[in-house]
Amino acid sequence: MQILWQLYSSFFRIGILTFGGGYAMLPMLTREVVEKHQWATEADLMDYYVIAQCTPGVIAVNTATFVGTRVAGNTGGIAATLGVVSPSYLIICIIAAFLRQFSHLEVVQHAFAGISIAVCAMVLNAVWKLISKSAVDRLTASVLVLTALVTILFGISPVWIVVAASCIGILAKRGEKKGDSK
Repeated sequence: MQILWQLYSSFFRIGILTFGGGYAMLPMLTREVVEKHQWATEADLMDYYVIAQCTPGVIAVNTATFVGTRVAGNTGGIAATLGVVSPSYLIICIIAAFLRQFSHLEVVQHAFAGISIAVCAMVLNAVWKLISKSAVDRLTASVLVLTALVTILFGISPVWIVVAASCIGILAKRGEKKGDSK
């Protein structure tokens, strides 16, 4: 029961202190999951994070579910997931109750503008960390540049980009193995 509480409370903290969604939560996720509790290695966490991006749903929820399930099975997945969504639910309920009354105020509009800029900076930080850990050789750097260009220039669905990048990775590893066996 203690591990379920730890999962819930850790992901509750992540959920309540992370503004900007899944990308912005990466530094806090690393601190809680890898450094504080050692529930996963940094490499495992990056794998969960990548899978969470590729699966339907919210990155934060998917990552919490993966980590919780790894740590304490299905019940752990439920505890971590409830932990990460509880703050958002509570905050949305509170904001909905009061926002109509205060949204017209200039100070509220300026606060949201400031929060937007801070969230952009946190997302850029998370993206930089993902790039530095993922683009580790010429092939992965090439795939990064190619997928960025294809996404920006042609607006291709991320689903197709993930499928294509996965195929490139599989073919590249097969090529390495064939080259090693000679």
